[in-house]
Amino acid sequence: MTSSKKPDKYYAILEGALKVFAEYGFHKSQVSRIAKEAGVADGTIYLYFKKKEDILTGLFQEKLGELVEKFNQGVTEEMTAKEALRKVCEIHFGELEANVNLAFLTQIELRQSDLELRQEIGQALKRYIILIENILERGKRDGSFRADIDVKLVRLLIFGGMDEVVTSWLISGQKYSLTAQVGPTVNFFMKGIES
Repeated sequence: MTSSKKPDKYYAILEGALKVFAEYGFHKSQVSRIAKEAGVADGTIYLYFKKKEDILTGLFQEKLGELVEKFNQGVTEEMTAKEALRKVCEIHFGELEANVNLAFLTQIELRQSDLELRQEIGQALKRYIILIENILERGKRDGSFRADIDVKLVRLLIFGGMDEVVTSWLISGQKYSLTAQVGPTVNFFMKGIES
């Protein structure tokens, strides 16, 4: 999703917005504060984004695009479905543990946005959900996952389960390792879907 054709200022604005949104919350964040954090003039932001909501949408599209690219690089055809699911969980937890601002934005701020904005951002999540679905389908085909699982339901349960683990970690004040939760999380999923 990241395009090298976009100018550096575009990415600087997104990085500035990520920090500001995580610190102040989307609704309390001012465009002028984002501009200052990004090291650009206030008016420069409007060359790339019409309104603050567009910055949030762009941020999710870029960051989720980067995450999906990491999943695509990390999950290979040679892996079993179980290994692939574990790799997805490792990347999910590892990336959010390494970028707490992104974790706050995805786990806390997204839930406080209006429905229209959440739906728009939800479009960026589709590629991730489809990746999980494809892993589940692969596991059904090779017999490692139960043939009777409802792939569309299970993909949501897996995504939702990982999502809740990250939210609980944030709410706790990151008092423990998020990546240490990969094993127990994947083991829990496997008890429900392994054949």
